[in-house]
Amino acid sequence: MSEIIIREATLNDADLLLTFIKELAIYEKAEDEVLATVDTIKDTMFSENTLVHGLICELDGVAIGSAIYFYNYSTWLAKSGLYLEDLYVTPEHRGIGAGIKLLKAMAKIAVDKDCARFEWSCLDWNKPSRDFYQAIGAVAQDEWVGYRMTGKTLLDFAKY
Repeated sequence: MSEIIIREATLNDADLLLTFIKELAIYEKAEDEVLATVDTIKDTMFSENTLVHGLICELDGVAIGSAIYFYNYSTWLAKSGLYLEDLYVTPEHRGIGAGIKLLKAMAKIAVDKDCARFEWSCLDWNKPSRDFYQAIGAVAQDEWVGYRMTGKTLLDFAKY
């Protein structure tokens, strides 16, 4: 019988993580927006003082997915939260429980670290993922509107 395991990502997984990041970006129709490289992943996720962590999902020793996360903070609760940046399972391995295993591992990390929340975002058009998240008890936060500042806008705004 096949076994799905979840393990912490290591420096040796940088190439694999980049592959999964690119595959997820293709699925999300944003492949051209990926600026990450193996070196930048190594420098950011695996540096001594990293704030970003990863998990690898394996089936019979073969990597089939990943989760990348970091901690945020709730001022109202005065507690950290865990934010899932990316959850990815290869298309041919979806529906076998890999996504649930990754999410459960993340939830356990959040509980073990005394986090008040476990949060993530999902594109509004991604109905299969939204249905999946609702089926496991996650609640969409429709009252919040996300904002982002990047590139030239960020650089210009940051000037004194």
